[in-house]
Amino acid sequence: MSESILIPPYGGHLVDLLVPEDERATLIERANHLPSLQISTRSLCDLELLATGAFSPLDRFMGQADYERVLSEMRLADGTVFPMPITLPSDKKYEPGTEITLRDSRNNLLAIMRIDEAYSVDLQKEAQAVFGTTDPKHPTVSEMSRWGTINLSGPLQVLSLPHYYDFADLRRTPAQVRAILEKMGNAQVVAFQTRNPLHRVHEELTKRAAAEVGGSFLLHPVVGLTKPGDVDYYSRVRIYSTLARKYYDPESTLLSLLPLAMRMGGPREALWHAIIRRNHGVTHFIVGRDHAGPGKDSTGKPFYGPYDAQELVSRYSSEIGVTMVPFKELVYLSDRDEYAEEDHIPEGAQVARISGTQVREQYLAKGKQLPGWFTRPETSDILSEIYPPRHRQGFTVWFTGLSGAGKTTISEILTVLLLERGRQATVLDGDVVRTHLSRGLGFSREDRDTNIERIGFVAGEITRHGGAVICAAISPFRAARNEARNRVGENFIEVFVDTPLEVCEQRDIKGMYAKARRGEITGFTGIDDPYEAPVQPELHLHTVSVTPEENAYRIISYLEEQGLLLPN
Repeated sequence: MSESILIPPYGGHLVDLLVPEDERATLIERANHLPSLQISTRSLCDLELLATGAFSPLDRFMGQADYERVLSEMRLADGTVFPMPITLPSDKKYEPGTEITLRDSRNNLLAIMRIDEAYSVDLQKEAQAVFGTTDPKHPTVSEMSRWGTINLSGPLQVLSLPHYYDFADLRRTPAQVRAILEKMGNAQVVAFQTRNPLHRVHEELTKRAAAEVGGSFLLHPVVGLTKPGDVDYYSRVRIYSTLARKYYDPESTLLSLLPLAMRMGGPREALWHAIIRRNHGVTHFIVGRDHAGPGKDSTGKPFYGPYDAQELVSRYSSEIGVTMVPFKELVYLSDRDEYAEEDHIPEGAQVARISGTQVREQYLAKGKQLPGWFTRPETSDILSEIYPPRHRQGFTVWFTGLSGAGKTTISEILTVLLLERGRQATVLDGDVVRTHLSRGLGFSREDRDTNIERIGFVAGEITRHGGAVICAAISPFRAARNEARNRVGENFIEVFVDTPLEVCEQRDIKGMYAKARRGEITGFTGIDDPYEAPVQPELHLHTVSVTPEENAYRIISYLEEQGLLLPN
């Protein structure tokens, strides 16, 4: 092949950490005698993209010099722009020179790593630097509470990449993507990052962007970790595949999947996404409004401004070699059957709009077909399959409050009221869970978080499959409750049972508060261990002047208002 018409990878070349086939057998034999570290799903995604060069010029999980400068300046130690720390957290501090193997959750061998550095980190400082917040409502900040506080770094010999059984023909390395784009013959390539279904407005925008630069189009959806509650990637890829095949020019369009673990880091993440796409051969990158934004914080305000990401990518565009293409707000002109930029609507034109809330509540939740001007019928059909009517969707009612606040009593009444409506609920009571699901756990901060993590996991699985769940656990820490919310997704209803401490003590027939006051037991929530009250729960219940029945009916009314229960 003649010299490439595509821009070179970021840093000049693509990193390739995969061990050649003829050397693997010997290394696998040696690896079986080395200590091993099971890595998280996030680290597995990072390892794959390190190995294939998507994170070029990085060739390893970051050492301390790179890590610290990325946090403070968004640059590697040598000055190269790189906005996101790529680290391997651990609870164990290995000695430099130690060789270990990296394995996935099923103990499959992935790589050999020689430890050059094992350095301690302050995760709160990292969260503030990278995400601009330590608010546990941010999904990655919440997740970070479970990370180890030691980062490992050193050279990697990658023996195998994760094996995928789904969409195998759409999973390509950066080198493979570049080779296909090269054959298309266009020096300019526009990429679109997405973790959501594509609608007509996205289709229109991406086609216009490719036409404006006179180049190819790379549809590059994320299929690693995205925002909790997002549409599953299986359904999304079915949509992308159908649209790419039927509505885009096959001679200049490429659909390829990216196994990226998103951080939902807003502006920094957008810049990182642009660098990753350059390594895939891209010259132009579409940056959306509130790109990679995680939504609203604990006070109800967006974590990032709507155009912060576009501004940051533009600022560094010349340095990273990727031109930022803003996602312009388009609206549909129903009387002209065309799309127009929102700030260029002809006078008197008839404008049609549908919000995301209307899509869910007025169409999908009611089993109605989405209008053809908004989305392709194929997309509408797939979304209808995965979004049952609202009253048939699963939900979790999560009670939190001090011991003796009344959580169990209200939850028992709620369970009966749901049965009256023909809706069975799985009850996960804190005391019962500790007898079975969490037997053996103590009351340290770590054990309490583990207990809530287990309840959240079970609740999330049941909710995902359309079941109703009632959880009644003290769950004293906001971060753990937010993790449970992330696991469950959209239909998570936090109910704060707000009862004064002195009232809880008066109700305590077991005498636990009295024992805690006397120092006979320690670590008791509300006495010598903290309780972090919810900031914005869906429901805030009081129990001194309100009966348990009245509170239970209030929850029923809320479920009806949300469409999760049909009115009697």
